[in-house]
Amino acid sequence: MAAFRTQLSGSRVSSRLTTNQVRGFWASWGGWTLDGLDSFLYALVLVPSLRELLPRSGIAATTGNVGFYGGLLFSLFLIGWGLAFLWGPLGDRVGRVRTLMLTILWYSLFTFLSALVVRVWQLAILRLLAGIGIGGEWAMGGTFVAEAWPEDRRRTGAGLMHTGYYVGILLAALANYGIGSHLGWRAMFALGGLPALLLAWIRRGVTEPARWLEKENVVHTWAFWRPLGMLFAPAWRRRSLLNSLFMLTSISGLWAGTVYVPAAVTALAEASRHTASQAAQLASWGTMLVAFATVLGCLLMPMLAEGLGRRATLALYFALMLVGIALTFGKVFYLEAKALPWFFVCLFFLGLGGANFAVYTLWLPEQYPTECRASAFAFSTSFARFGGAGITFLVGAGVRHWGSLGKPVAFTAIAFAVGLLLTPWGVETRGRPLPA
Repeated sequence: MAAFRTQLSGSRVSSRLTTNQVRGFWASWGGWTLDGLDSFLYALVLVPSLRELLPRSGIAATTGNVGFYGGLLFSLFLIGWGLAFLWGPLGDRVGRVRTLMLTILWYSLFTFLSALVVRVWQLAILRLLAGIGIGGEWAMGGTFVAEAWPEDRRRTGAGLMHTGYYVGILLAALANYGIGSHLGWRAMFALGGLPALLLAWIRRGVTEPARWLEKENVVHTWAFWRPLGMLFAPAWRRRSLLNSLFMLTSISGLWAGTVYVPAAVTALAEASRHTASQAAQLASWGTMLVAFATVLGCLLMPMLAEGLGRRATLALYFALMLVGIALTFGKVFYLEAKALPWFFVCLFFLGLGGANFAVYTLWLPEQYPTECRASAFAFSTSFARFGGAGITFLVGAGVRHWGSLGKPVAFTAIAFAVGLLLTPWGVETRGRPLPA
């Protein structure tokens, strides 16, 4: 256990982590890792699953239809994630750890059931329901780490915790390489049911953060919706709206953009006369490259946030995504014979910019008090996904219109230009302790 404490905390800090803090971190990180695996499964199996389910549903499996219905299912998934803001008041009322367990059980169940579908509408409903659970885990895990870890390690903890999602994407890519490319897309969804096994480990010894326990008697007397209502009190209204807009920027670019990386690599590989199995494996390699680069970006985030401030760090990642998406999908995707190798080069920088989400894991808990912190985290990271769902649907419609992924995805870079204009208005929290 001492070795884990040293590894997690770094060498420049002196506070010792308790067993509960270490176990709670691994529970949060593990849940977020399995979240990443679960949420990216569909991106990896989008093409083969729709090629099978669309004809069974009376729809031709053309490139345009696969792109259109793929975007529609992505949108429904984001609507489910948007509904995950409902976990916030529950986390403020009954505790971070209890709610964390419920979110993991929820998304594990509905992902596993996706392996059994025979019609595209069945998959659509299950992806919407799975999104509700996946969206709640980030808010609960991020809030727990922020509240449980000592002040001098909290920033490092935020960066490390957020690497979990992209390690999960890496695991999903490895699973698709070794399992999906051989056993098919249904085996991948069945694999997504495994996160529920984490529940037994969480229940065995992780307790609620002391900060929440100190407020437990107070929040139990409140109406269920009161923590959510606090976000729009005069003291926090502006930051709540801005945080949602920042998140909308990130979602528009990542979910409407980079989740199409597997499909884009598949298309480029098939155009280069690779077999279907080879294309699936190349898509896995591309996803692994993006995940590796994003993990690196998450590890750099705490240092950048302390040196440049929270707003400037977010702006830096936004700028990288703006250039990366426009170049990768707007130019490189159309290089024909030379496209595939250069596309892989660009994926590294696209992945690095994708670490903009890690900034929220650090920044959001610093802006709100304990009584509404989980609600604020859940609302800011979930509610904007309704707008992201609409943009993702438009990307899918664009794919159907142009018959290509390139242009529609490249247009999502515009969202990051808007986000860059908004960052100076955010609340700078560098150097401030976590509010009580």
